[in-house]
Amino acid sequence: MKSPRDNWPEPIVRVQSLSDSGISTIPTKYVKPLNERPSLSKFSDVNIPTIDLEGSSNCEEISEACRDWGFFQVVNHGVPRELMDEARQVWREFFHQPMDVKQSYGNTPKTYEGYGSRLGVEKGAILDWSDYYFLHYLPGYLKDHNKWPALPLSLRYVTFLFSYFDTIYISHLKI
Repeated sequence: MKSPRDNWPEPIVRVQSLSDSGISTIPTKYVKPLNERPSLSKFSDVNIPTIDLEGSSNCEEISEACRDWGFFQVVNHGVPRELMDEARQVWREFFHQPMDVKQSYGNTPKTYEGYGSRLGVEKGAILDWSDYYFLHYLPGYLKDHNKWPALPLSLRYVTFLFSYFDTIYISHLKI
């Protein structure tokens, strides 16, 4: 028997399907109130924290960036440019596959891992106008290779290489 956490509170319609359908206006469940919308004027002098893994960056800088910003940019991480380009390309290919292929990797409210369009389970929530693919590869006990798409053929390999680089660099951090 499925628990309530296994089901979304409302039918899921993928954003790409809506976009491809030729709708002329964005449905209201994707329209955020004015005060919640991003604005360039709010961020004119923003300096996103940059963590240089080759330099003198340390865990305190990472901790501060996470605490103050919630994210940061990493430079000199050692991931080859070619791998980053290949990852971008192979995930683009995934998102251009037929909907039924992508949907076979659909996420659930229980895990969020997989192909998805919403991160909240609250009924009537205002949603982001995006589809995404969320994978766990660290920590290892959360990794579920069944959620790693089989197509395009090189996607699992490229994702494995990324997880390999992350594992190496995280193991070098002294927290």
